[in-house]
Amino acid sequence: MKKILIVDDQADVRELVEVTLDIGDYELFQASTGPQALDLCRQHVPDLVFLDVMMPEGGMDGFQVCEVIKNETELKHIVVIMLSAKGQEMDKKQGTEAGANDYFTKPFSPLALLNKVEEVLS
Repeated sequence: MKKILIVDDQADVRELVEVTLDIGDYELFQASTGPQALDLCRQHVPDLVFLDVMMPEGGMDGFQVCEVIKNETELKHIVVIMLSAKGQEMDKKQGTEAGANDYFTKPFSPLALLNKVEEVLS
């Protein structure tokens, strides 16, 4: 069973992503802060992480969390998809520089999200 970690400081966004993915055969985890996300990554080693950029709690934004994931030997294979309201080209560029595999802008299409999950995890 593939593991997916959903990281967002807003519970409603985490729930929307979880409900969208609930139709698949995935083990889903949620985190609301960067440090919590890293703890869950190290504990469960997910196949995919949906990662918000702006997370005021915890002292780390999504770009920083992504860099840590991509720089740890045991975690660097994880597919990271940024999921953010920050949709400017410079934000997307910063995501790529941090090591993100893709970048979705909120609001996002649940169908597009599900299609991306099936694409990267199949």
